[in-house]
Amino acid sequence: MNCGAAIAPPEGSSPSKQKSTCNERHNESAVPTMGYLHDGHLSLIRLAATHADFIITTIFVNPAQFAPDEDFEKYPRDPGKDTALAESAGTSILFMPSVEEMYPPGYLTYIEVEKITQILEGKFRPTHFRGVTTVVAKLLHLAKPHVAVFGQKDAQQAAVIRKMAKDLNFDLHILVGPIVRESDGLAMSSRNIYLSPKQRTESTVLYGSLKEAERLISNGEVAGSVITAAMRMLITSRSSAKIDYISIADAGTLEELKTITPGDSVLVSLAARIGGVRLIDNVIIHVPRTGV
Repeated sequence: MNCGAAIAPPEGSSPSKQKSTCNERHNESAVPTMGYLHDGHLSLIRLAATHADFIITTIFVNPAQFAPDEDFEKYPRDPGKDTALAESAGTSILFMPSVEEMYPPGYLTYIEVEKITQILEGKFRPTHFRGVTTVVAKLLHLAKPHVAVFGQKDAQQAAVIRKMAKDLNFDLHILVGPIVRESDGLAMSSRNIYLSPKQRTESTVLYGSLKEAERLISNGEVAGSVITAAMRMLITSRSSAKIDYISIADAGTLEELKTITPGDSVLVSLAARIGGVRLIDNVIIHVPRTGV
């Protein structure tokens, strides 16, 4: 490793200084996050370390992916703790730019993937993915990693970023790390801190409904409508959750599956609000080719 770092040290600096100044580059992985790191994030950093010898972790609460009525201002932040956690997981360089550095006055350029951003999360958060793809493209352009790592919890986001990277000819490999869960099954999320004790208890029904979908499919159920109805009944009978969506879709294309067939990789995903807290979760089920 004998060339300059691709991006700034933990204190951050102008993105204009982030590109490497030499031709020989590290074998680099990038892990973009919004911070308030938990074990799910740390697992992605550790996964990145198995594919590269230089790990760039970015922390940026991106205003472009929040709607005006969402939680940008109150989104949890703890840069000091994040720095310690990122370093403990193997981060080589931590990049924490300001909003002004990423979106200077007069900023007018955005990147948008069509079609697959208009369903699922995109149906309820119509400007969200434009903000995601724009900031991820900027971060990847600055860091120029060989590998970028994202989490399976945001399954649609991972699919959208894969599509963006392919369509825009990014020269990198995208890895998706598995969901890390609490002991009771709740998917780890920075937003879990918003849950009251009662809401936290209720939230476990979301993963329970995904396990019910797994059970139904393993027992031979092929009708997407039957599976979603069972999940909906379970969630509403055991919690006060307000369901945004439950989806049975092709894990690759995100197209809804009315009927599951042998060999399908099925993404079962959901979004629901418990109190004022919006939670998402999913599982991927690989159906054997020999039969459901």
